[in-house]
Amino acid sequence: MPEMISITPHIAIEERELEETFVRASGPGGQNVNKLSTAVQLRFHLRGSPNIPPGMKLRAEKLAGQRLTREGVIVISADRFRTQEQNREDARARLIELLQRASVVPKVRRKTRPTLASKKRRIEGKKHRSAVKNRRGRPDLD
Repeated sequence: MPEMISITPHIAIEERELEETFVRASGPGGQNVNKLSTAVQLRFHLRGSPNIPPGMKLRAEKLAGQRLTREGVIVISADRFRTQEQNREDARARLIELLQRASVVPKVRRKTRPTLASKKRRIEGKKHRSAVKNRRGRPDLD
């Protein structure tokens, strides 16, 4: 049975759906920065994944932004750490976090109308404020 990566209690992706390539990183690494390929490029074919529901795919595409290619592949680069393993874990964690955010279905907004009482309170407040401001004027000399 293939290794599964849990996204939500009901959604998981297979380990083989992820493609990792290791490249030379800029940033921390000391003398090894020019010798070792510690940065990770994680690729996940979102549109081709059979385990992701269609609505979640659309939300994930919006959330991925520039990390999404024309072919529907999410590319996550990780070079924050000095070791390949830490960068690998970082890239996977970022992919899982993106997919978890995409799994949340936005709440549908229903139009509501203000109640009659709230309208009356608003008008009374306006009348009161108007009266206060009118009393600030010059007094009548009658």
